[in-house]
Amino acid sequence: MEMPSLSGARIAIIGGAGFVGSNLSHRLLEDDPQSLIIVDNLLSADASNIPDDPRVRFVEGSIADDEVLCELPDDLDYVFHLACFHGNQSSIADPLRDHRNNSLTSLKLFEQLKDFPRLKKVVYAAAGCAVAKKTADDPAATPEDAPVDLFHDSPYSISKLVGEMYGNYYFLRHQLPFVKARFQNVYGPREILGAGRWRGTHHTVWRNVTPTFIFKALHGEALPLINGGQDGRDFIFVGDLVEGLIRMATHGEPGEAYNLASGDETRILDLAEMINELTDNATPAAIEPARDWDRSGRRYGDPEKSRKKLGFSTGTQLRTGLKGTIAWTKDNLETIKSCMARHEEKVPEVRKYLSTGNN
Repeated sequence: MEMPSLSGARIAIIGGAGFVGSNLSHRLLEDDPQSLIIVDNLLSADASNIPDDPRVRFVEGSIADDEVLCELPDDLDYVFHLACFHGNQSSIADPLRDHRNNSLTSLKLFEQLKDFPRLKKVVYAAAGCAVAKKTADDPAATPEDAPVDLFHDSPYSISKLVGEMYGNYYFLRHQLPFVKARFQNVYGPREILGAGRWRGTHHTVWRNVTPTFIFKALHGEALPLINGGQDGRDFIFVGDLVEGLIRMATHGEPGEAYNLASGDETRILDLAEMINELTDNATPAAIEPARDWDRSGRRYGDPEKSRKKLGFSTGTQLRTGLKGTIAWTKDNLETIKSCMARHEEKVPEVRKYLSTGNN
């Protein structure tokens, strides 16, 4: 299958200043699009992620706001909807805020896009965790047609599924060219600890497991192993995921879902040991109890459909991706710590890092 390209296209990324969105925007600029609009309210993102490029127009605000929504020109070719209320813990702390920033954003965006005449594809960031079986036993790879449980661990998981359902409705009713990208655990450069505004819990700072482990390991700290690190996840490097998103835009069948997954399960304990090795962190890990809300245990995605239909595969081994992410973290410690500093009154433990310079 030929290499995808969006050269000359008019593109919008909703949530384009975030971790995945910023990596996508930098990659798309390599294809020389005609224009790239980035919409982001910087709730969980930092403006430093936005490319400094004359082809880029940044619109700050929520896509749920009518004035912001109307900034989208109706001659767009592609829209990537990556905005979300990050993440599970924040949604548990404030379900209504999750609804405003996840479900409502999707509904209003799709309603606005339904009559855009040039649209070739709307790519939606769905969540693989929302359809994965809840188990602590040996898991099977989760396919795109896995049955969906009606009992969920977080409003985030619910709202991600609601976004899929709204997109499916607009595909059926209005022929919106809507495709669903089922993300697994994405990691890589530009995921900034503390990015954005306070979202209700200390996870505003300590976002996902990989950047948290890397940052703590670089500071010689014990990595916290929830449930003893026995849970397993499917880790996919953000550069690979971005290529998958572009392939979905060029080759995805409207109405379909595609797993963007490595197809491999990695125990969190093994992830911690690899990161400690790569950062020369000799401090033993800290065993912590399981989270009282999380029943997901072990899971990984089945990439077979994406491989056959999109020509997608992950080319970055976990060790290689972690090396690159560690290098990026070292190079960007000043930015990371400045974002963490915004929350030091709510998360006093970050103060010890703010006085250590860039070491």
